[in-house]
Amino acid sequence: MGLFSRLLALRLFEAHSIQRWNDRIRSVDLTEMDKQAFKSVLTYFFAKLEEEKGEEINWEYLVYGSLFALLKNVALSDIKAPVIRKIKTEYHDAFKELNGWVVEQYHPIIEDKELLSEFERFMNSDDDESNINLRILRAAHKFSTLREFEIIKAANSSFPQLSDLEKEVRQGVERYKDLEGVQQMLLEGSFFEGICLIEQLRFQTRWSQTPRIPKTTVLGHCMLVACLMVFLSRQLDACSSRLCNNFYAGLFHDLPEAVVRDIISPVKRATAQLPAIIKKIEVEVCESELYPKFPEYVVNHLKYLLGNGTEFADRIMANGAPRPLTENENINDYNHDEYSPVDGKLLKVCDEIVAFIEADQSIKHGVTSRHLQDGMANIRSKYIQNKKPISGIDVQRFFLEFD
Repeated sequence: MGLFSRLLALRLFEAHSIQRWNDRIRSVDLTEMDKQAFKSVLTYFFAKLEEEKGEEINWEYLVYGSLFALLKNVALSDIKAPVIRKIKTEYHDAFKELNGWVVEQYHPIIEDKELLSEFERFMNSDDDESNINLRILRAAHKFSTLREFEIIKAANSSFPQLSDLEKEVRQGVERYKDLEGVQQMLLEGSFFEGICLIEQLRFQTRWSQTPRIPKTTVLGHCMLVACLMVFLSRQLDACSSRLCNNFYAGLFHDLPEAVVRDIISPVKRATAQLPAIIKKIEVEVCESELYPKFPEYVVNHLKYLLGNGTEFADRIMANGAPRPLTENENINDYNHDEYSPVDGKLLKVCDEIVAFIEADQSIKHGVTSRHLQDGMANIRSKYIQNKKPISGIDVQRFFLEFD
């Protein structure tokens, strides 16, 4: 399996700069990375609710669908959705050629040819809406678009086309009212409130103590971490449950910040006791303010993904209960669906890779500060000095590419 590379990470990072609704007045930046992140959050919750109803959910399909949507939209950043839809419905051959072109853009930077083939098959798959997994992806897409529309609506009320646009957006959501998650969102009850708390991560700026280009949000950061986890999972030939757990562990790893907000690393390390105290507070506040919004079976899985305050520890399910691995255990020895592994150590790696790229790209754009330089230097030094692979991944190799 091909190694994850600097070029691929930087290409994915471009989604932080792709502006959505950029022909409208916007009170906040609405970027492609944030849109795909929130869509992936909705996908998870919609799927969990359908699974509880007895539907058979293909979690790999949902994970790859989330990743492929991001890859596609990074490549097609200049084409608006209505144009894509018209090409798809009226010019089928041209649409297929366009999909082929999209995949070709990643051939130089993704060595995993099997993944590229899956990407192309996904792009050209039939619109079989009897497939519950496809319906979940589309429902999440439509509802995340609706939430964006509600943000821009007030500022654009003077534009005559707005009512037609609102009708189109709301009709898109109405098509999926049979899904329990969509019904719960439209009811605007407790479930809706919980999702809105998570959505606030879309508006929390990373590195808030320093100017940066591009600015990135906590939720967008989590999406990129989640995508990197997929590539590293494939590199390790991860079993299905491990790959899916790793994606959603990445997506939700900063979930506590929805209720306690982002605390920058220098502050977290101000005293020896503070990191553990903050973790304890995060768990307590999630228990009191966030988890009660969701069904217990969803919360139990979220807690496992988050590690209940120990998100960077490798863990498995053993005899129906979560168990962190000891330092002498290797998570690759538990690479079987029955253990439902989570790569906590790799999650830490991906989290710091993305933080490194956030600093690196701003500095390369000419916007720098002591915070960015120190953060970047500390992360790079940590992995350059540690030559030992982490869970079988040569992390040093990745950082050497930035020399």
